[in-house]
Amino acid sequence: MKLNSTILLSALLLINSGTVLAAGDARHFPGIFLGYTNAADETHFTYGIEYEYKFNQHWGLGAIYEKVDDAHHGDGVTVTIAELFYHPVKNVRVGFGIGKEKIGGAHPHTEDLYRVSANYEFHVGDFGIEPTVAVDFIDGEKAYVLGLAFIKPF
Repeated sequence: MKLNSTILLSALLLINSGTVLAAGDARHFPGIFLGYTNAADETHFTYGIEYEYKFNQHWGLGAIYEKVDDAHHGDGVTVTIAELFYHPVKNVRVGFGIGKEKIGGAHPHTEDLYRVSANYEFHVGDFGIEPTVAVDFIDGEKAYVLGLAFIKPF
């Protein structure tokens, strides 16, 4: 719960910061994620929401919330991540994050999670479509996340 509060507080502080300049007009990049997570030889549908606040042309900070309902033998998994993003060139985003994986079921528990991700943004009108690849490192194991994020910058 402390991580969720920290992510929310960080996002609110960044949104209200008047001294931060971003590239172009858009600073806020909320989105919806749909994809799949593969871990321990199981692949499951994954959905979630994400948000990035861009400080400038190259740097941003974001939060990610994902659900995998059937993961971990049907117990379900929830992932929350705070992620630092680097944009080396236009339309490319690389992320490095830290967060928690919460496993439900009869014996719920939480694990620390580290994420490395990469995205490429295609523009369709006022929207962005981002193919996303991420690797989560959890308690000595890896989970691979692949999917699309649908972004509406403002």
